[in-house]
Amino acid sequence: MTMKPLADRVVIKMVEAEETTKGGIILAGSAKEKPQIAEVISVGPGGLVDGKEVTMYVKSGDKVITSKYSGTEVKMDGNEYVIVRQSDILAVVE
Repeated sequence: MTMKPLADRVVIKMVEAEETTKGGIILAGSAKEKPQIAEVISVGPGGLVDGKEVTMYVKSGDKVITSKYSGTEVKMDGNEYVIVRQSDILAVVE
């Protein structure tokens, strides 16, 4: 199955958190920070949203930084995704 987001929504997959520090210390699961860098999986068409024209600036494959607790988590085919509005994306990582 595939997800096709509507309007200004973007489906992203979070990048795994580092399991070791730069000094080589292995982190326990509770010590890891929630990752904020994600890969864009699919992008909605944009268009008229809440009376305003929205142009989509991200595309599939982009690495992005999102707001820490934004979006809706979805599990599909054994994978975890987050659906966010484009406005919840803070930056594109190049």
